[in-house]
Amino acid sequence: MGAVDVFLELALILVIAKLFGYLTVRLGFPAALGQLVGGIIVGPSLLDLVAYDEGVKLLADLGVVMLLFLAGLETDIEEFKHVGVPAFIVASLGVLVPFVLGYLAAMAWGYSNVQSLFLGGVLTATSVGLTTSILMEMKKLRTRVGTTILAAAVVDDILGIIMLTILVGVNTRGSVYARDLLIILSEVGVYFILGLLVGHPAVKRALKASEKITLPETVTAMAIAIMLIFAYLAERFQIAGITGAYLAGILVAGTDEAKKVTNKTMTIGYSLFIPIFLVSIGVESNVRVLTHAGSFALVYALLAVAGKVFGCGFGAFVSKFKPVESFQVGIGMIPRMEIALIMANVALDEGVFTSGLFSIPVTMVLVTTIVTPFLLKWAFSRE
Repeated sequence: MGAVDVFLELALILVIAKLFGYLTVRLGFPAALGQLVGGIIVGPSLLDLVAYDEGVKLLADLGVVMLLFLAGLETDIEEFKHVGVPAFIVASLGVLVPFVLGYLAAMAWGYSNVQSLFLGGVLTATSVGLTTSILMEMKKLRTRVGTTILAAAVVDDILGIIMLTILVGVNTRGSVYARDLLIILSEVGVYFILGLLVGHPAVKRALKASEKITLPETVTAMAIAIMLIFAYLAERFQIAGITGAYLAGILVAGTDEAKKVTNKTMTIGYSLFIPIFLVSIGVESNVRVLTHAGSFALVYALLAVAGKVFGCGFGAFVSKFKPVESFQVGIGMIPRMEIALIMANVALDEGVFTSGLFSIPVTMVLVTTIVTPFLLKWAFSRE
């Protein structure tokens, strides 16, 4: 595909994002839902106008990184400190309950023990990008519920990596070495300790120094560079890049330049990168998979929804959230995407999943992505 075609694709994506987003807002739903639907329409599911090549994918990846960076910038630091323990409880039960449900259901359906373990493992990972966009749009991100969802997603990401390591070890060696888990935990610990202790003063100095460079938007450019560096380092430490971007946002939020950076980054993000990310979710969601999905695929998708609602919701409830808040936390943790598909791909590469079995997690990702905007809107309307 030539550069001219990519230009037309991007133009179409941006028009679709704003048009469909506007229409769904007028109907009383989050703009992200319209952007998702617009992506499905122009993607391979229906009109097949967007090929979603490497160029579009890169901009979409930058969009989700920027979205989580903005979420970090808008996080209430004091509230974040207060939700540490509840977030860990929410994430832990949000991993345990879906895993058990997925494993037991797969075993009951006649899948092998290893296949059932991987099917359970795929259900554990939350993708918080879509939820973050909707919470920001509804002005709910800086609430106790919003902060807990984001903090729990960070813990969830780490637990998902540990889960994948365990499953690969069980499949290849029949057992898991404690050394492997210790290495992962050490890398995660080093990343966050260095990020907070070294990163905090380094970010302050970098932004302050950038003000002395008399070129347009130097401070904003430096902040975006910091975001990308933290995302890169997170990936190097086996953590999702979006987690690194979120941590970068929290650190930048504690500087004198935070307000300026937030306003400029929001303009850049919502003009180009974030709409591309949200539409790309729909483009990647080939709804034709649903026509080939068997009964277990639909049961599996329902368990994915129920597992997070009950697991995370109960975790929030025992952490002394109100029942409606607990329900909102559970709904916010429903979406699955990147890590779930990575786990499924690993299972495919390991020979655990067949191509037919791989369609089950794909169906689950599609269903959880589509239902979340509706459920979040409904959950917050109950306040």
